[in-house]
Order: sequence, then structure tokens, then C-alpha cells
Amino acid sequence: MTDIHNWTEQFTAALDKTFPGRVLFIGLQGSYSRGEATDSSDIDMVVILDALSYEDIKRYSAMLDTLPNRELCCGFLSCRADLANWDVPDLFQLYNDTVPIRGSLGELIPPITDEDVSRAMKAGLCSIYHICVHNSLYGKKERTLRGLYKSASFVIQANVFRQTGRFERHISGLYEAADEHDRPVIAAFTALKSGGDCELYTLSELLFGWASYRLKELGDEK
Repeated sequence: MTDIHNWTEQFTAALDKTFPGRVLFIGLQGSYSRGEATDSSDIDMVVILDALSYEDIKRYSAMLDTLPNRELCCGFLSCRADLANWDVPDLFQLYNDTVPIRGSLGELIPPITDEDVSRAMKAGLCSIYHICVHNSLYGKKERTLRGLYKSASFVIQANVFRQTGRFERHISGLYEAADEHDRPVIAAFTALKSGGDCELYTLSELLFGWASYRLKELGDEK
């Protein structure tokens, strides 16, 4: 498994060499930031520059090519001005699930309100609902369904945050903090992460019913 401390030191040095004086924020997301990584885990880096052109994107890609485990690299690259104009609900997950290495996201993004959290939930639920129905009818792919359960965990993180004011990054803590409607979805997601069978229609029915219920709940709050 990648020594993430050494790897991020190499990454940071390469980034400063590629974009001298331009790096405003570096952060780590995902399983490595939670201490849950395996040999196949992605390395999710968040990088915010002072500005971003497409030439910068190509330079960043070339920089990644010089680092070990290039095939595992993923994450988010943006700049100060674009973040300032971003749809704020879409920043909820980014802000709360990123461990800073350098700088502060809070200084680069607009304040996130309770309404923004609800909108983030609704956007996630609509996407899950639509893709779940489409996959049940046409795609019928286990990989798609597994991805939907990961997306559902993000929605549940937002819902728990609305209810408790805490962002639960670990799946065990999320299960304990979730209510009776969210817990079956978290339990199914945990089983899938552990290599459990992906029974298409049973798990799709659970996800569809959950998304439909939560969407109605959000609609009733208006």
C-alpha cells in the first residue's frame, strides 16, 4: 500500500515546482484521509490554484505522470475565482470531506448554509433516483449500482449533518448517527464495500424507495 505521507510530500514538492507561488490549497480526500485505504484505493488530492487555464490542466497531468502510483491519482483541481462562482451546495462534500495539507478551503469558498445542505441532498437524490431507474430498466450493471450506493452515503452524510451538526466521515459513525430510514442503505453500502453480492433488483428497490421517500420529505419541508 502507498505510504501516503511520503507520497503527499513528493506530490507537494512537484506541485510547487510546477506552479511556483500559485498553490493556494492542497488537501487529501477519500479512504487515505480516513485511514481506511487498501492497495487499490485511489489517492484523492484537492488542489486550488490562483487561476486555472487548460494549459495548467495539461501541466498538472504531466506532473502527475512523474509521480509513483500515477494510475491511482484522482481528485479535484480548480482555482479561487471559479470556486467563488461555484454552486454552493456542490461544495458541501468537498469542504467537509477534505483534510487540509496546506491552506484553508474555508477562506476560498462562500459560506455554506442549511439551505445549501438541503439543496445538496436534493441534487444527490434526484441523480440517484434517475440513474437507479435507468439502470434497472436498461443498463443493469452492478458497477453502476455500487456507485449509486456510494453517492447515497454522501446524501446521508448531509442528512446527518442537518440533524446533528456533525459531518461523519467514517461509515461506522455514519451508521450510528443515521435514522431508521438511512441505516438500511448504509448497511447495504457497507456490505457492498466488503465484497458482498450485488443483487441488482433487491438493492435497486431499496435505493429507489429510499430516494423517493427522502425527496418527498424534502418537498414537504417547503
